[in-house]
Amino acid sequence: MFAMAPPTRPPRVGMTDRSYGGLQSRLRLIMYTSVTVFLTAWFCTMGPIPAVLSLVVAKHVLVAILVMGLGVDRARKEAI
Repeated sequence: MFAMAPPTRPPRVGMTDRSYGGLQSRLRLIMYTSVTVFLTAWFCTMGPIPAVLSLVVAKHVLVAILVMGLGVDRARKEAI
């Protein structure tokens, strides 16, 4: 009887050969962003003055989270 050889195994890809540091930092940044947005929305329900103040603070916090996610200071940390 004629028998065929089994196909070769595909290469292993995914998170098995990587550290979880990058994933955890991304999840942490997503958590910070969602907490900032929810706190801002909560302060916006309190009136116009707390809403304006919370939006001003949230803008700065979200820009800081964006800069952390882009890794602006990553080269400096690796050089140290």
